[in-house]
Amino acid sequence: MGTEHTDVTYARTVPTLRALECFVAVVECGSVTAASVRLHLSQPALSHQLAALETEIGTSLLERLLRGVRPTPTGLAILADAEAALAAADRVIETGRAVAAGSRGRLRLACVETMTVPVVAPIVRTWARKYRNVDVELSEHSSADAMADSVAGGASDLAVGPASDRFTGQITEIGTEDIVAVIPEGLDLTDEPSISWNDLRGRPMVHYHHSNGLGAWIDAEAAARDIFPTVSTRTRSAATAAQLARAGLGIALVPTSALPARFDGVVKPLQPKLCRTVVAMVGSPSDALVQRFVADLLRRGIPAARTR
Repeated sequence: MGTEHTDVTYARTVPTLRALECFVAVVECGSVTAASVRLHLSQPALSHQLAALETEIGTSLLERLLRGVRPTPTGLAILADAEAALAAADRVIETGRAVAAGSRGRLRLACVETMTVPVVAPIVRTWARKYRNVDVELSEHSSADAMADSVAGGASDLAVGPASDRFTGQITEIGTEDIVAVIPEGLDLTDEPSISWNDLRGRPMVHYHHSNGLGAWIDAEAAARDIFPTVSTRTRSAATAAQLARAGLGIALVPTSALPARFDGVVKPLQPKLCRTVVAMVGSPSDALVQRFVADLLRRGIPAARTR
């Protein structure tokens, strides 16, 4: 004859923070009357919270004396954990309020590599002084699409760089930056005030690896003018492209943010001017840290071009 098994599910209640608060207050005050005054509760309401807690635990937590109360052995056993639970709840509220106010937290920032030093670093340096409880994590990318994927996938809270067609979230325009030509010293174009697209025809150029979105964009702009670059070498970095052009490997078209502050190469503006829009791609519009960083980006803007 088989044995029947019956599954019984018991409803379990979890002690509320209010009940724990009442219990701790009564122990600290030594009486229900004094605890009710501290907590601004009526004595019946406080007693109801204590009774519910004792029912859940299954035994008395307080021993009634002629004058006041004292914890039972079980009450003493749970007192430290009750105090810890209340302290943890206070920390939850404190942390939540601080993060909501933007005084504490973490900002995961993605940035196109050329803008790390001239655009992002000054703001991060200021934040390190002003917001000591805010951690900024920076990741560099070589294409707008890679940054867009990072934000859309939740790996970054904010991305700074060229816009990406694949990003569908909030976009804030920060400004524009010029694309300039870095030409080898001694080239016949050195004395020209500016460089036209026709000046690039047939000349060796330092171009970009296919993983860098800047290369595809420049190719499209050149093709629209019936120009097809003669590539001498390729690099993933616009900053490296500028140095390779300075070293004589060919002309490089680079964003101004790729040029160091004391770059001593020959830099010429393009005519007609070629610019790219710099944006902030926002993954968490309600994040106070994100909005503050975007505001600082708008206030600082994009550094102007330096040519000679």
